[in-house]
Amino acid sequence: MTHETAVYTHGHHESVLRSHSWRTAENSAAYLIPELRAGLRVLDVGCGPGTITADLAERVAPGRVTGVDAAEDVLVKARAVAAERGLDNAEFAVADVHALDFPDDSFDVVHAHQVLQHVGDPVRALREMRRVCRPGGVVAARDSDYGAFTWFPQTPGLDGWQALYRRVARANGGEPDAGRRLLSWARRAGFTDVACSAGAWCFATPEERAWWSGLWADRTTESVYARLAVEGGHASSEDLTAIAEAWRAWGKEADAWFLVPHGEILCRA
Repeated sequence: MTHETAVYTHGHHESVLRSHSWRTAENSAAYLIPELRAGLRVLDVGCGPGTITADLAERVAPGRVTGVDAAEDVLVKARAVAAERGLDNAEFAVADVHALDFPDDSFDVVHAHQVLQHVGDPVRALREMRRVCRPGGVVAARDSDYGAFTWFPQTPGLDGWQALYRRVARANGGEPDAGRRLLSWARRAGFTDVACSAGAWCFATPEERAWWSGLWADRTTESVYARLAVEGGHASSEDLTAIAEAWRAWGKEADAWFLVPHGEILCRA
C-alpha cells in the first residue's frame, strides 16, 4: 500500500489512549534524553495525546517543541496536557510525516515514537524527518516489534491475538515488526551515522497485568482495530470476543509476565 492508503490500525478509542497517555520520556524515549538540552527546537512526529511531547518540552525549555499528528481530535488532548502542565513552549499541528510542512533544517531534534510501524512508506518518512532536521541534529525513532512480543504463561488465545494483529496491521499498509527494521530503513533513507539500541516494557505486577490485559481486551472488541479485523475478513466478532476473554484470563494469572521489545535508532543528520 502507498502512504495515501495506509490506515492507522489502532484508531483513538479510549482503550488506545489509555495506553498512549501512560507514555513518558522516561519509559518511552530514555535513549533520546541524553541528546536533549535547554534551547533546542524539537519536532515530535505522531505525538498522539502529547504526554511524551510535554516531557520533551520541559527538558528543552526555553526551546520549543512542535507536536504533529495526522488526527486533529487527538491533538485536542495533547493541547490540554500541555496546558495542564503550564507549558508555553509546546505547539501542535496536523501533519503527514511523508510530507512535512516545514522548511529544511527547521529542528535540532526530530523524534517519532511508535510511528514508523503504521505508515505506508517508512523510508520516505525518515527522509522527510531528515530533511527538516538541521545538519548535525538528531533524528530519533523507536518502534515495538510485535513478532518478538513474549509472555508467560503461554496462552493459546494470545498466540491467536499476536498472529491476528500482525495480519491486520500488514493489511492496513503497516509493518508490525518495525523494531527490527529501523536500521535498514534508516540506511535506505540515506543516514550513514546510525546508533542502534533496544528497550522494553515489562508488565509483571498485579496492577500492570490488569492494566495491560484490560486495555488489550477492550481494544480487541471496541476499537478501530476490531472493526478493521472484522471488515477485512481476518476475524469474526466471536473470534475477537474469545481473544478478549483470553486477555482477561491471562491478566488474572499470579505468575503472568509480558515483554514488549522495541528497536531504537539515533541518526545524525
